[in-house]
Amino acid sequence: MKVGIIGSGMVGATSAYAIMMRKAASDIVLIDANEKRAIAEAQDIMHAVPFVSATDIFAGTYEDIKDAKIVVIASGANQKPGETRLMLMEKNAAIMRDIISNVVKYNPNPIFLIATNPVDIITQICVSIASEFGISSTRIIGSGTTLDTARFRSLLGNYIGVDPQNVHAYVIGEHGDSEVLTWSNIDIGGVTLEDFIAYRRIAFDESIKQKIEDGVRNAAYKIIEGKGSTYYGIAGAIAKLVEVINRDNRAVLTVSTINDDVEGIKNVALSLPHLIGGEGDLGVLPIQLNVKEKLLLKKSAEIIRSKIDEYENKKS
Repeated sequence: MKVGIIGSGMVGATSAYAIMMRKAASDIVLIDANEKRAIAEAQDIMHAVPFVSATDIFAGTYEDIKDAKIVVIASGANQKPGETRLMLMEKNAAIMRDIISNVVKYNPNPIFLIATNPVDIITQICVSIASEFGISSTRIIGSGTTLDTARFRSLLGNYIGVDPQNVHAYVIGEHGDSEVLTWSNIDIGGVTLEDFIAYRRIAFDESIKQKIEDGVRNAAYKIIEGKGSTYYGIAGAIAKLVEVINRDNRAVLTVSTINDDVEGIKNVALSLPHLIGGEGDLGVLPIQLNVKEKLLLKKSAEIIRSKIDEYENKKS
């Protein structure tokens, strides 16, 4: 149950801490171009181990992940002033190629968890790179809208007074502005949202719905404005994915993967509910959407596909 984490910045280090706290792995290896940073983060987390459970956490090299089942990619370049989105994509694509090629030298078939943004595009790029090394797309999983789904369940649960773990609601599509909140198929412990709020006599109108939707969609912007970046939420999502895979829990999570066809848009990485287990992505699950949600999902897929086309056209 060894996990390798490439990138020891806030997302990578916090993910390592969350994995340790969740007891989701026996060994965690931090790898970073800044070796001092990786060593410092590993030591800091290691000092918390006596308060939780035995976990070996250390800074290492690619050779140290030769027996890791999962490799988390939390590394990538930030956009610099004057740098276009396309330039950033090209830079991150080169980083992903370097990471994957170094991993497969020692570990030919791990499950890759992608946390680098823009996660849908990076996931699609990683699938293409990994295929050159014979790695199936089912072993390349982007964190996608797992965090957005958690935000949705948290805000809705808080409003209606229910533990978010008993709120079943999904955010699908792009991990970004075009994401789709699937209001039409929410249930609270098996009871539809409409029946639940009627039975509990909870005031719920379009203004409440819009407030929750804004809270989900704009959460990252508000957090970044306040403290510069987000990392606790995504670290929780990564830790959950690591636990599900290592223990073959077969959980339903809204991860980003390659889809052959999404509302007529071909070959695009975005999030839908997937069954995740010990071998990675075990397949997409059907989700009932209303007409409006289908149109919004198609628009989301078109946005991602257009960005991928822009990158591929420039590359060719």
